[in-house]
Amino acid sequence: MASDKKRPARRRVIVTAVVAAVLAGGGVTAWQLAGSQEESRPLSTDEASRLALSRLNLYQASPVRVTLRAQEGDGMVVEVQGVVDYRSKHAAGSYTVTGKDGATVDQGLAVWDAGGLGLAKQAAGATGPAWEQAEHVPRSGWASRSYGTDPLDAGLNMLVQLGADRPDNPLLLVQSGPRWLGRDRIDGRDYDRIAGPRPRDAADKDTGTSPITYWIDADGGLRRVTMRMAGLGTPVTLEVGGRDAGAKLPEAPWATAG
Repeated sequence: MASDKKRPARRRVIVTAVVAAVLAGGGVTAWQLAGSQEESRPLSTDEASRLALSRLNLYQASPVRVTLRAQEGDGMVVEVQGVVDYRSKHAAGSYTVTGKDGATVDQGLAVWDAGGLGLAKQAAGATGPAWEQAEHVPRSGWASRSYGTDPLDAGLNMLVQLGADRPDNPLLLVQSGPRWLGRDRIDGRDYDRIAGPRPRDAADKDTGTSPITYWIDADGGLRRVTMRMAGLGTPVTLEVGGRDAGAKLPEAPWATAG
């Protein structure tokens, strides 16, 4: 996925539109915020342990359903829905770009891994899950590239990196300054809203908190992540769904698109 390929002019236009999109803060499934108004504070021992465990829980649950949603200032929206296998760090799904009137501008297939992403047109009349369709796209059908620094790339890159085969060290995690921000209710379940560790060059200059926020349940399950990007008014929003036991990530995109 890390190699760049020459893309048709129309594909470059669509990719540019997708890349320029600003990810919306709203969830893509039915959810309700019941946020408390407490001031932020350092994490408790239990909260730090659950945050540290969340990456391993996600790894063990994979393949899992994920959704990324983006909204540009003029009303253009891009949504990526897919499945991530954290054991292989491979992901596949579909993307849809809609205009401010709600009409579909473009749609297709997307695959991504730790090195970059690839986009392809869906075959006419194709049915079945996107990961299954991706298996049948020929080499010439994929437009692949390395990750850039735009919100879409950052979101897809983070999605595939969220899971890990071991938990983080909660003691080291606490030292990097995560903060408890409140508690929200999403789809009937309670989640602690936690500002993540604070990279020295990424902490919010106004609040001192991390630009990345996690929603973690009582069992250390990750439900949502938002990323605030410099210069953008709305954050990248990543939704993590449940396990998709029937999903089998294709071999073809990584064997032929690179």
